[in-house]
Amino acid sequence: MNPEKCRELFRRLSLAIPEPTTELVHASTFELLIAVILSAQATDKGVNIATAKLFPVANTPQAILDLGIEGLEGYIKTIGLYRSKAKNIMATCRLLVERYNGEVPNTREALESLPGVGRKTANVILNTAFGHPTIAVDTHIFRLGNRIGLAPGKTPLEVENKLMKVVPKEYLRDAHHLLILHGRYVCVARKPKCGECVIYDLCEFKAKSTPASAAVEAI
Repeated sequence: MNPEKCRELFRRLSLAIPEPTTELVHASTFELLIAVILSAQATDKGVNIATAKLFPVANTPQAILDLGIEGLEGYIKTIGLYRSKAKNIMATCRLLVERYNGEVPNTREALESLPGVGRKTANVILNTAFGHPTIAVDTHIFRLGNRIGLAPGKTPLEVENKLMKVVPKEYLRDAHHLLILHGRYVCVARKPKCGECVIYDLCEFKAKSTPASAAVEAI
């Protein structure tokens, strides 16, 4: 996708989604970290239901350690892979207390040293909590990168690297959430809602459905 088309694509998405941010409910960087760890192979809605009960009781590393692993599991057992996630969260909280004075670090190296935190999670924290221009490639962004011709790639890292090169600088900070929200609500996996798409005419997906003239004109 050429630079002019790419810039127009993000201009339209930013108008259609004026406040792009995560849908994981959190009140601190630590709460965001825990929510993102829990969100792997789970929905934001499911995570929010669990953390709405967990965070009022324990929303610091020490408080979660004080719960113990069985106590923590009791709050997150509705989430997939909750046992392994509980182990990772406990280990991460221990490291945060012992190594980082209970604070979430703001570097990729430090974040990825935490159990349960890989590149994608680190990118989310760096972007959402600390304002870094990072792009976490989840299933939505991977799908969009390939489907619309924005950043085709065979792996999440390949898509991420291409996005970092093609996304205009002024949109880099918000690109992560713009693409996720567009993929979650419009360019969905099975039946993309092309009739509601504001970037319909810019999209290079060969199997596009009904033209979205009204949506495009509105933006």
